[in-house]
Amino acid sequence: MTTTFLAVGLSYAVIGFALAAFFVYVLRRRFTGHFWGAAFIATVAAFLGGLIDFFFADIIEMLRTINGILNIFPPIIAAAIALSVYAALSEKRDPYE
Repeated sequence: MTTTFLAVGLSYAVIGFALAAFFVYVLRRRFTGHFWGAAFIATVAAFLGGLIDFFFADIIEMLRTINGILNIFPPIIAAAIALSVYAALSEKRDPYE
C-alpha cells in the first residue's frame, strides 16, 4: 500500500517537473523563480489534480489508463492551467522595482 502511494506521488512530481520544463524551456515562458518556481507550482497543481481525480473518479472512470490506479489527465490539466495562470502573473512587472 505504501508503495502505491509512493509511486503515485512520484508520478505527480514527475508530471509537475516535466510540465515546468516544457513551459520554461520549450515555450520560453518567464516565471518568477524561473524553473524552480514553475516546478513548485506545477508539482503542487499536479497533486491538486490528483485530489480532483480522487474525489471525482466515478465521473472520469473511462479515462483511467495506467494499471487501473493512476489517471494522468487531471494532474496534467491542473498543472498546465496553474502554470498558465502563474506565467500570466509573472509577466506583470512589480511597480516597486
